[in-house]
Amino acid sequence: MKNNFIGILLFVIPLAVVGLTDQKKEINQQVQTWVSINTVTKFADHWGVIGDFHIRRNDFVADPSFYFIRGGISYLPNSNVSINLGYAHMWLAPSNPDWSTFADENRIYQQAQLNAKFGNVSILQRLRNEQRWQEKIVDDKPSGDWRFTNRIRYLMSFTFRISDKKSWPQMVLSDEILLHFGEEVVYNTFDQNRFFIGIKKNINPKWSYDFGYMNVYQQKYSGYQYDMNHTIRLFFYLSTSIRKKAPSEIENSGDE
Repeated sequence: MKNNFIGILLFVIPLAVVGLTDQKKEINQQVQTWVSINTVTKFADHWGVIGDFHIRRNDFVADPSFYFIRGGISYLPNSNVSINLGYAHMWLAPSNPDWSTFADENRIYQQAQLNAKFGNVSILQRLRNEQRWQEKIVDDKPSGDWRFTNRIRYLMSFTFRISDKKSWPQMVLSDEILLHFGEEVVYNTFDQNRFFIGIKKNINPKWSYDFGYMNVYQQKYSGYQYDMNHTIRLFFYLSTSIRKKAPSEIENSGDE
């Protein structure tokens, strides 16, 4: 009897484990458009304020994905290093097509950025830590509950000068990995990866932009569902100063 019971357990337990973990991978492919303006204003030799505004839409531009605003203060010990601290807010569109209620998200973030240059290549590295409070929506209504996660992001970006002519654009290649942790993060410590290839061009000494293709590969909380977002990205950058000296040369790499 005892041997039979053990035999049944040895047969049932593996089946239960397989049932929990062997979910078929589902990938949702979609096309997005992402536009933003990212600003840096230097008000002292080593201090500045930053402000970003982002709009991302699904099905090219047909449906909303999110609206995002971020602000903060930046400390610049030298021309190659910046340390930022600030707050951000997101309005996230519902994924259910029958719903209309946007979910709020509040963030506090800390960031360190390092710029370096080797020949014709500029290298930007950014480490950002975010504390996120995401509102839960149930039956198209705010539930009053919030999900808390801590997300760590690492970005490495390469900008290649392809011509000595200043009128020519530069080539940009970057990748960012995002990991998050929290009580409800069980199956997807990996949050997403963002790969970008495109061009960067200066409009004038204060304004510049980058334009290109971004692939956003994001894992859902279920662990087996993913979004593969083929994103057309257009980011504008404004660098100004309220000092009498020349405008700041901080390279802003703001994204949601």
